[in-house]
Amino acid sequence: MTAQIRLDIFADPVCPWCLIGKAELDRALESRPNHPFAITWQPYRLDPQLPQAGMDYVAYMKMKFTDEKGILAAMKPVMEASERLGLWINPSLIERVPNTLNAHRLLYWAGLEGAQTPVMSGLMRAHWREGKNISNPDVLVAIGESAGMDGTMIRRLLATTEDRDEIASREIHARQRGISSVPTFIVADTHVVSGAQPAALWQNVIDELTGAA
Repeated sequence: MTAQIRLDIFADPVCPWCLIGKAELDRALESRPNHPFAITWQPYRLDPQLPQAGMDYVAYMKMKFTDEKGILAAMKPVMEASERLGLWINPSLIERVPNTLNAHRLLYWAGLEGAQTPVMSGLMRAHWREGKNISNPDVLVAIGESAGMDGTMIRRLLATTEDRDEIASREIHARQRGISSVPTFIVADTHVVSGAQPAALWQNVIDELTGAA
C-alpha cells in the first residue's frame, strides 16, 4: 500500500477556477484509484471583506469587471472549461455572491468527520448549478446532511461564533505563506501547484509519486 501524502487545497466554493481545478483533479484521481493523496481543504475567501449578507451578483461582477463586456470576457473561458468537463454551471441562477465564512466553517467541521470533499462538492454544486445561497443556514445544513453530518448540530453551531476565529487565522496564515490566489495546491507541505491544472498534470504527479511506469 502506498504511503499517504498530504494534499492541501486552498479554495473557495464560489471561485469558478476552484470548481474547474477540482473537476480536473477529480478526473485524475478517478483514473488513478490507488493515488496516495490525503486531501485537506483549506479556507481562503476570495473576498473576506464582503458584507455578511453578501452582495448582488450583477453588482459584484460589474465591480470586478467594469461592465457587461468585461463580465462576458471573464466568464467565457470559465464556461468553455466547465462545458468541456461536463459541469454545466448556471451563473444566471446566482442572485447573490455570498460571504463564504459559514461555508468554510462547515468545511472545517466536515474535516473533523472525514467528509470535506463531499461537502465541498455540495457547496460548489449548490452555488454554481443550483444558484443557492451558500451562506444560508438551511442550505448549509442540507449540504452537511447529504454528506452524512448531523444537521441539528450544524444548525446549532452556525447560530454561534464557533470557529470563526479559526477560519480567519488559517486564512491569514495562508496569505503569510504567500498564497495570493486560488486554487492553490500544496503537495506534502512542500511543493506548490497554482491554478486549475489539467488532469494530465495530476496523473503525472501521481505516477511519479507512486513509481508507476
